Amino acid sequence: MAGYFSIFLVLLTLGSGLIWLIDHFMFAPKRQQRLALAQSSAGGELDEETAALIAPEPTITETAKSIFPMIAAITIFRSFIFEPFQIPSGSMMPTLLVGDFILVQKYSYGVKDPVWRTQLVDVAEPERGDIVVFKYPLDERIDYIKRAIGLPGDKIVYRDKRLYIQPNCEQGQTQQGDLLCNEFNKIDMEIINRDEFKQGSMDLVRLDENLTTLKHNILINPEALEMKGRYYQQPGTRSDEWVVPADHYFMMGDNRDNSQDSRVWGFVPKENLVGKAVFIWMSFEFENGPDDILPGWVPTGVRFERLGNIQ
Repeated sequence: MAGYFSIFLVLLTLGSGLIWLIDHFMFAPKRQQRLALAQSSAGGELDEETAALIAPEPTITETAKSIFPMIAAITIFRSFIFEPFQIPSGSMMPTLLVGDFILVQKYSYGVKDPVWRTQLVDVAEPERGDIVVFKYPLDERIDYIKRAIGLPGDKIVYRDKRLYIQPNCEQGQTQQGDLLCNEFNKIDMEIINRDEFKQGSMDLVRLDENLTTLKHNILINPEALEMKGRYYQQPGTRSDEWVVPADHYFMMGDNRDNSQDSRVWGFVPKENLVGKAVFIWMSFEFENGPDDILPGWVPTGVRFERLGNIQ
């Protein structure tokens, strides 16, 4: 839906701007000529009401002139700078919750045109640990949000609810950040609490994961079975191992046992990247309303403590 709205904004901007330009160069001079002739006949300046009757500006032109600057500014801001998104599911808990409204920095990984999404300017590559919005590889009409775990060339293992990474290092490099080259690094985790979040009747364990120099929180369901039977099987690797291809990324949700991510459907190509999630600008609490009065989830309050930068 976000893609359709972007196209609508671009078309509205182009349409209103084109109407304004055509009127400015073709029709406005003719109106000015009629007014000049009328003023000459009247022997002086005409009041605004009389001028409007003699040379009326079409409603469509007036509307286009009034909305074009605002629509153009929104289109530029939303297409190239920041775009708002709403978190629709719990796959990124505890980092992002249902009801969080976030800003995505569109230029983080390059500048793309808003219609065909062709890369116009290269800026930077995702870093390990970034929270990334991207077009779902199996249906690019849908936007997904996950954390970048594996970079091009990395080898990833997810086994017994533990993450192992062998980074893709340059020749002669012995260490990449906190990760050692030429070996699988077992990513450190530290338990924070065991009873803050639940999945049905089961308690979820909240942990600090030391993926990069900046730690982030994840959730693990100790009672949930591994999803190995549903894992994406990459030719030439074991069922819980993956080698990230060039210009692709391995994405995972922070709610590890409740996330459809690269473990299930594979890698995200670079051209699918939308931007980096950087800020929570609003967050609503929700509860399930009675179906006969308020069907579905309804907001019940604002979580002001969640507003701020995203880790």
